[in-house]
Amino acid sequence: MIRRSAAPGDWAFDLSVIIVSYNTREILRHCLRSIFHQDHGVRLQVIVVDNASRDHSAAMVRKEFPEVLLLENARNEGFSAGNNRALPHCAGEFVLLLNSDTIVLPGTLARMVAFARRRPEAGILGCKLVRPDGELDWACRRGFPTPLVAFFKFLGLHRIVPRSRLFGRYNMTYLDPDLTYEVDSVVGAFLMIRQSVLGRLRGLDEDFFMYGEDLDLCFRAKQAAFRVYYVGENQVIHIKGASSRKEAFRMNYHFHRAMILFHRKHLRRRYPAAVNAVTYAGIGLRFTALALRHHVRALAGRARRATPRWGLRPSGEAPVAAGGDAVV
Repeated sequence: MIRRSAAPGDWAFDLSVIIVSYNTREILRHCLRSIFHQDHGVRLQVIVVDNASRDHSAAMVRKEFPEVLLLENARNEGFSAGNNRALPHCAGEFVLLLNSDTIVLPGTLARMVAFARRRPEAGILGCKLVRPDGELDWACRRGFPTPLVAFFKFLGLHRIVPRSRLFGRYNMTYLDPDLTYEVDSVVGAFLMIRQSVLGRLRGLDEDFFMYGEDLDLCFRAKQAAFRVYYVGENQVIHIKGASSRKEAFRMNYHFHRAMILFHRKHLRRRYPAAVNAVTYAGIGLRFTALALRHHVRALAGRARRATPRWGLRPSGEAPVAAGGDAVV
């Protein structure tokens, strides 16, 4: 079981890293190499939870990374349940939820642990995430999706006026990504949390299958008087959406479902019934529009394959975001 309170020197590890994986064998290999093939300056425990992958991910981990504690689920239980299964095995002072599609850069983990120890009020911490091309992954620090914040986000106004504190609240586009500051939420792709906070919050809410669990965890941490920090001096590469890109429609469903769950759980009582109704309707309409686009593209793809002389372009899947960011 998790030791809920202990002095820093009493922990077996400085950091327990949990990686939940679903059919991501090759990028999981790269992620684990980035952890084990360099000295991070902290004592690490690494736990991989395989969510019934069909690509022999578990066999790869057993063969190439015997130091990993591998937990295998009989079915895909989702991100929240996968992490919760690993929590009782964590023997680190801090726990890091890490996506399999990330590359950890040298020094990042040691600096994150050092920052957390200097700031005992910091219950949850995240860092700067960048795409392989160097572009910022905007989901790495976010505001809570209140109805107004979500409305501006869905309209894309943060792209038109990114420096606006009103329109850019969700992805905090008005803040310098290289600095450090308190935020509402960080992303589940790289989310470091104290064991004491985990003890208070009792893990992740398994009602969130995928997406939204990070927002929920940060919201509950703030309710318990802990702070959430974004530490911009540290950086991790995020390939993003690797396990979900092949199932774009299903993942879009889980994202929009998560937004409804979050609003119902944390925000519904703050607003009148009319605002709640409009919020749910807006989420539903947006999902319907994306679903229609998905099916139109799928039909176009079938037509192209059936009659290649038409010269239709390949349809492709809509990009799928990770860790609570919207698919647009």
